[in-house]
Amino acid sequence: MEAFKEHKGIAAPLNRSNVDTDQIIPKQFLKRIERTGFGEFLFFHWRFDDDGNLRDDFVLNQPKYENATVLLAGDNFGCGSSREHAPWALEDYGFKVIIAPDFADIFYNNSLKNGILVIKMNEEQVQQWMKKAEDGLTLDVDLEKQKITDADGTVVSFDIPAYHKEKLLNGWDDIALTLLEEDAIQAFEEKRA
Repeated sequence: MEAFKEHKGIAAPLNRSNVDTDQIIPKQFLKRIERTGFGEFLFFHWRFDDDGNLRDDFVLNQPKYENATVLLAGDNFGCGSSREHAPWALEDYGFKVIIAPDFADIFYNNSLKNGILVIKMNEEQVQQWMKKAEDGLTLDVDLEKQKITDADGTVVSFDIPAYHKEKLLNGWDDIALTLLEEDAIQAFEEKRA
């Protein structure tokens, strides 16, 4: 997993509440055995019509959000099933940060485990940024300082559990975290033999 310290990116407003994991990545695309390649199926039924054509009315199909890496979302984002494919699809599509008033617990933890910074932010602030994003908005997210700066110079603080912050700052997934104890594991195995 890549270390995350600071990210500056275009924000895309997905002004919908209760977006579940089946909407994020529909079940028919869960047959892959690797973690990559899911981005092209992100929000599939919202992005494409029945003939496979892009829907003009979906936010991510608008040219100004083509390179968006920050997703602004509504309340209870990532609800539904516990599929880890949802953060895989978001990350593969290019999202580094997701900001919403609240997240489903399993989705929240799965995202952090996969290197996506998910930030819980009060709904009023999220709505202000969504409105600004309609005309184009870039956000600068500083994980070390736990601050977000928008194009107008407005600075907003955010909270993140220290455990997740340390893992993201160092680029440690669960395997890397375990390998930090490699010497102790080796010593234990040698004693056990």
